[in-house]
Amino acid sequence: MSRRQRVLVTGASRPAGIGAAVAAALAERGAAVAVHARADTRAAEAVAGGLPGDGHMVVTGDLADPGTVARVVAEAVEGLGGVDVLVSNSGIYREHPVTSTSYAEWQAMWRRHLDVNLVAAANAAWCVVDHLLHRPEGPAGGRIIMIGSRGAYRGEPRVPAYGASKAGLHAMAQSLAVALGPHRIAVAALAVGFTRTDLTADLLDDPSAAEAVLAQHPLGRVADPAEIASAVAWFASPAAEFATGAVLHLNGGSYLH
Repeated sequence: MSRRQRVLVTGASRPAGIGAAVAAALAERGAAVAVHARADTRAAEAVAGGLPGDGHMVVTGDLADPGTVARVVAEAVEGLGGVDVLVSNSGIYREHPVTSTSYAEWQAMWRRHLDVNLVAAANAAWCVVDHLLHRPEGPAGGRIIMIGSRGAYRGEPRVPAYGASKAGLHAMAQSLAVALGPHRIAVAALAVGFTRTDLTADLLDDPSAAEAVLAQHPLGRVADPAEIASAVAWFASPAAEFATGAVLHLNGGSYLH
């Protein structure tokens, strides 16, 4: 009988967010999930408590701090008995247009976006890979999945550091896929388009703003978090090993690359 898959999902505490949907999709497939939150432990506990199955847990900390990343991964390894899959979903999106942002704020925004969206994911990947390489059963079957963005290609004129950080995330996934292939650890990324979450609900509920967003989409709608989660669940499965190095463009045809 195959062992139950053990998964760490970062940025998974928002109940209507992509991370929570990913946690639910993987738990439905039998995984034990560590639900990560930056600070809102209560929200993460609510997400974990609502997952099907048992053996789930919560880990908390600001992943912009390298020491916190190491602690969070170590706690997930200890609590789950190991980690087979890392889903890096943590991220921020804060406007800082170049024409109206002070130099000091510009620097701060770039540093924060890169620290949270890119460097944190790199550090988490290192910690999980280190665990996979040194665990008794060996690394084969390990998975690292990065939640990226169409903004890496389409551009983010009001949030340029976000677009750049996501482009870096995609490139890192491909570099790691080549480096880790000999160890049978598969790595992939999703270039996700506009998705209805609690963070975008206000915008999508505004008729004029929603019209502009929906005009970008041939389907006439944006994604549901469950659609993103189903793709992540496939990348986490044994069937997806040969997709290592892929960047899946999951944006409803709103940007073609």
